[in-house]
Amino acid sequence: MSTEPTRWRQEWEGRAERHQVLQQRKQEDAQWKAAKAHFRQAKLVYQKLPKPQCEQQQGAWQAEQADWNQRREQQRARQQARQLENEAWHQRNRALQAGTGTGEVGRNWMAILVVTDNCTRQCTSLPIFPTGAKVTSQEVVSALRTNLPVELQFLISDQGKHFKTKLMLQLAEEKDFVHVLVYRHQPRSNGIAERFVLTFKQWLRSHSWDSVEQLQTLVDLFQPQYNDRPHQGLAIPGLSPNEFAKRIWLMLLCC
Repeated sequence: MSTEPTRWRQEWEGRAERHQVLQQRKQEDAQWKAAKAHFRQAKLVYQKLPKPQCEQQQGAWQAEQADWNQRREQQRARQQARQLENEAWHQRNRALQAGTGTGEVGRNWMAILVVTDNCTRQCTSLPIFPTGAKVTSQEVVSALRTNLPVELQFLISDQGKHFKTKLMLQLAEEKDFVHVLVYRHQPRSNGIAERFVLTFKQWLRSHSWDSVEQLQTLVDLFQPQYNDRPHQGLAIPGLSPNEFAKRIWLMLLCC
């Protein structure tokens, strides 16, 4: 694996640094506004003084003006420095988006459809879409038509646009199952699938790939490992999804 920071890490580290800079600017702006208000108040007080007192406090007023002029010059220099910092920040973002950042290589996004059993937690299929973020509902429905089990009665999915199309409705009527959409912004309502996605992402972090074929090899390696390892969340802790599925079939045969 490459030791160079990924684009994702560069982006989020840059955001963290930018947040610190903006917080520091807020403090500097607050101090500037307080100094400006203080000078205006001192100026009003000095202008309202009688002439004899004005002459007596002229030295103090001149010192106040000198301090204000110095603060104003510092603020101007600070604003110019901020403009340069902003331009450097925008150039950095443009470089990352163009793929010319440090350690950044050209990348193609790929999407993976997760199909898991809500009872046994078995992962039945993980079709890959090279189109990535531009995957169409037609591609998703075609993959589901191929990979859904024949005995399926209920299909649970999120409210993504790919699952809320006429093609999906036609598939439900064709396969004779009920399509259930989980509540929006409530991932725990489909917790088994969400937990699988988290486990899959954590496993992929220690691997790298440069093509669909290499990613397919990793998927083919992960899926049997996942189905054969023990799961704590099953009704009988310590069983793997495959073992739990066999137990269910045996119970049905006995009944």
